[in-house]
Amino acid sequence: MGKKSTGESDEMRLKKKVASATKDEGKSGDTAVRALRKRLKRAQRKRRALSLRKKHAAGKQAEAKS
Repeated sequence: MGKKSTGESDEMRLKKKVASATKDEGKSGDTAVRALRKRLKRAQRKRRALSLRKKHAAGKQAEAKS
């Protein structure tokens, strides 16, 4: 795998691609757009799961602070 040239995350890049693909021709049912949307949702689930794991690993002390 190559290096990522930009500092933006995969999620941000996917959001931009999905937004541009859906506004251009209104082809929201296209298979390419559908695949992009699925990749975006997968990235979002991964990020949310990671944050939950960190929150649970911190325990009750971190919950009391926030």
